[in-house]
Parts: sequence; C-alpha cells; structure tokens
Amino acid sequence: MLSIKNTSENTAYITEQAYLEGEKIAEVRHEYVDGVVYAMAGTSRRHNRIAVNFARKLSLTDRQGNPCEIYLSDVKVRAQRAKSYYYPDVIVGCQRDEADEYYLEKPCLIVEVTSKSTEWKDFTEKLIAYQRLASLQVYLIVAQDQPQVTLFYRDAEGAWDVTRFDDLEQTLTLPCPECTLSLADIYEGVDFTQPAEPDA
Repeated sequence: MLSIKNTSENTAYITEQAYLEGEKIAEVRHEYVDGVVYAMAGTSRRHNRIAVNFARKLSLTDRQGNPCEIYLSDVKVRAQRAKSYYYPDVIVGCQRDEADEYYLEKPCLIVEVTSKSTEWKDFTEKLIAYQRLASLQVYLIVAQDQPQVTLFYRDAEGAWDVTRFDDLEQTLTLPCPECTLSLADIYEGVDFTQPAEPDA
C-alpha cells in the first residue's frame, strides 16, 4: 500500500490516541509510525483485484468452520512494539482480539500487495514491525507486475524463514486459516501482458 508523508520536520509529535480519534472522522486513511502520520494514496484496479482474490479464496476456505476473521484494507493492524498502525491489504485473525473495533493486535496472516514505489517499505519497515507481532505466522508480499509472492513464515522453532514463488502453477500452504492457494488463484483475472498501472 502506498503512503505519502503528511507531515514536516516541524510538525509536533502526534499521540496514538489523537491519531486513532482523528482517523475515525478522516476522509483519507492514514498510517502512523511513532508519532508521524502518513496519508494513504489510492490503489490501481489490479492492486485491488489481487487483494480481493486473496480475501475471497481465504473466505471460501473459512466457511469450513475455521474461527477466523478476514478483513480488507480498511482495518488497521497495531504493531505495538514498533509504535505503528498500518492498513494491510488483507488481514486474517484467528484469535480472540477485542482490543478495539478499528484495529487488530493479534493477526495471524498479513498480505501486502506491493509495487515499485512500496517495495522498500513492505520489505523493510513493515517486515520488521510485523515480525515482532507474537501472533503472526505468515506475512505475504505479493507483486503486481509479475507472478511473484514472497512468503515470510515462522518455522517450528518460531524463527522466521522466507520462500519465494514465481510460477502460476505453484501452490502456497498457509497455516491460518489452514488452506492451499495457487498463484493462479491469487492472480486470477490479471493480464500480465498489459503493464501494471502505478498506485496513485
């Protein structure tokens, strides 16, 4: 998800409470990183299609009785140890999580649909913040311009590992909810012969 800095060096530190209250009435969504607020830009149709594909496939799996909730990009994740709030493209929570109606603190899966302008943040700042969430089992970064999914996951000892998939026939096995998705499922309806439109 693309972020645009909405502050200057002279802007006063914004408290988490002030951010959360302001976000309830804001016309534009913002992410928050340790006192600094960033306005969120719009996304391309391809970006949205990939996120919806992911959520729809997970939702079909979730009907099998898994106690999981699936949210798209209007629900925040609170990365408490990083003092940050982000709007991932897809979030799955399978634990009781009643901290707040507007964000999750215990997600088990996070998906970010990335682009050239957001790769650095998705693979560095957000990766570090998300991996510090005790509940998180999987963080997926999904490219728009080619079939490529980078899967960060906790191994049996709780350490983080990474695998990359770049073939539409490959499948991902996810623990939360327990399911298998192919890259063809994730990129259904995406025409890679056409260049991806940049997120606004």
